[in-house]
Amino acid sequence: MRPYATICFEKMGAIARVTLDRPERLNAYDVAMRDDLFAVLDAADRDPEVRALVLRGAGRAFSSGGDLAEFGSAPSPVVARAVRFQRDVWGRLLALRAATVAAVHGWAAGGGMEMALLCDVRVAAVDARFALPETGLGMIPGVAGTQTLPRAVGLARALDVTLTGRALDAREAVTMGFVHRVVPRARLDGVALALARRLARLEPALVAGVRRCVRAAFDGAIAEGVALERRVGLGLEPREP
Repeated sequence: MRPYATICFEKMGAIARVTLDRPERLNAYDVAMRDDLFAVLDAADRDPEVRALVLRGAGRAFSSGGDLAEFGSAPSPVVARAVRFQRDVWGRLLALRAATVAAVHGWAAGGGMEMALLCDVRVAAVDARFALPETGLGMIPGVAGTQTLPRAVGLARALDVTLTGRALDAREAVTMGFVHRVVPRARLDGVALALARRLARLEPALVAGVRRCVRAAFDGAIAEGVALERRVGLGLEPREP
């Protein structure tokens, strides 16, 4: 019996590969996937051998975001979303010791796009499509997209994407800067794994320290960031957040 109903988890040496596995629903995120993904990320983080993690989707898409079918069983879409938020999966993903790579193909919409934005590096197939349609549904993006997207593309572009909900293809995504590389669909998995192997050669404490310093660039004055970089680099405070 598979240990997870909605996730496929594979360990390949120092690399964990996590596949969102609801292809019949375009890997829409529901409560069951929330619980599975939280458990998988926790297991990967507790495994000292895992130094890099690849997040991908099965079937025709990376993820179409929150499962709209759950909205029908709740008083409102906001309530349905609140149920999914009862476990902090996104904080868990953001705080992983391992370096993270999103391998995106097909649709990465709503929470699917935001999941990819929470990863350290994003590789996309030429058929990838990105969108944040929540505003058109009367909601604010709820998987940290209002924070991660501006950090990746700047304020004006982030407002354009979040307010209009328009779809972006892979080429526009890489031009904007939130996708780092576009490859043919047949090469996506190989390229993502090769990148993960490269990142897995880094010490996890070093990954955590670099990540903390880079993220701090958006949290205060540049002098504060430089001081943090110096302290972390000299080992004067823990690298872990």
